Amino acid sequence: MPSSLLLLLLLSLGSIAQAQLPAGAIDTTAPPRTAPQDPLRAQANEALDKQDYPTALKLLTTLAETPPTDAHLLYDLAFAQDALDQTTAAEATYRRSAAADPTYFDPHLALGLLLARSGRLSDAHSQLLTATTLSTDNPALKARAFRALARIDQTSNPSAASDELLSAIKISPETPDDILLSGELAEASGDPTAAELAYRRLLAVDPQNHDATAALTHLLLHQQRPDQAEALLTTALAKDPDNPTLNAQLASLYEQQGKTAQAIPLAAKLHAAHPEDPSITRLLARLYSRNQQYDQAAPLYAALLAKSSQDPTLLDDSADVQIHLKNFAEAEVLLKRAVAQSSAFPTKEDLGQAASHLAFAASANNDPTTTLQALTIRGTVLPQSPSSLFLSATAHDKLHHTKQATDLYKQFLSVANGQFPDEEWEARHRLLTLEHLK
Repeated sequence: MPSSLLLLLLLSLGSIAQAQLPAGAIDTTAPPRTAPQDPLRAQANEALDKQDYPTALKLLTTLAETPPTDAHLLYDLAFAQDALDQTTAAEATYRRSAAADPTYFDPHLALGLLLARSGRLSDAHSQLLTATTLSTDNPALKARAFRALARIDQTSNPSAASDELLSAIKISPETPDDILLSGELAEASGDPTAAELAYRRLLAVDPQNHDATAALTHLLLHQQRPDQAEALLTTALAKDPDNPTLNAQLASLYEQQGKTAQAIPLAAKLHAAHPEDPSITRLLARLYSRNQQYDQAAPLYAALLAKSSQDPTLLDDSADVQIHLKNFAEAEVLLKRAVAQSSAFPTKEDLGQAASHLAFAASANNDPTTTLQALTIRGTVLPQSPSSLFLSATAHDKLHHTKQATDLYKQFLSVANGQFPDEEWEARHRLLTLEHLK
């Protein structure tokens, strides 16, 4: 189709020409003549209609080189560039279109959506907000602008997002995604009751809506209602047994409940279907580890580390498996990398656990210096424990620090209280030996 601006211009020129003709010179019985369309533009429009974007791009690029600037032609060019994933060029051309006609709705909406896809949410928000203030003869497109704004504001400003969603629903029919978003916004606003009602309303009209099932499951788990969550998931999975999201949720639920044996088959099936998904791989590795299937967990952790070598908790989890497999040297290497980036751990407790693992691995690997270094790190975030006292004592003992070893063995025995019979026997034996060395 020719742009409306060009068509109006040609029509107005035709009217002026007619007004200058002498009276009676116009055949009023003849059909009205329309302005001829540029053949290239007609071909470009035809290519766009057929979604032949390479051809449309070639033709529109040629047309856009000829002044004057046509906002609608530039928009079509940007649309073709966007469809061909020429994101940088499309952004620039959308901006040229909007500048050529600031009242033109379409380029603002398209540019806002492009920027949102690129993660530039602040700039996207500005363009979409502008679009909602402009006139368009397509209410569905304006509703789309409001919905996109609501998605952007969902986390940072749920109240504004709710208003934007309401504005969208006022000018276009409510969709299942709208109901889902209303529940998510209610949840973000601290209204779990309204959120649950929204999710259940959506499931009432669309029982197979797995997004609603997943959202309601997440809400029920957050509210400590695992039995209801499990019933919801098992019902949904009976109708769609291979759904990855629902299987992952049920496996995670079983993991939280300590039902490792029930969780493993679900996670293994997911991993077989999605071997490149790191979250699924990590879930299965964790389950294998908790079920003491360390030989099966180890290669999964190795695959994860090959793609995310600096994740400290992943390094710690992998090293813990190697410790159980008695690969202490390998575990020590992994744990040194982990504790070297102490600020990257999610919590201080996570750092303390990794340092504890390093102290144990280094001790088993006959590396008393690293053992003491690890215990020093642990001591900054966790209180002393019988295990840490024993490891510290044996490390000083190996380094021939007789006084420190003696004091620490005694401290360990004073708090062990029969919980560590093998270590307590060793501590008493070493104390006798150290006494003879004085």
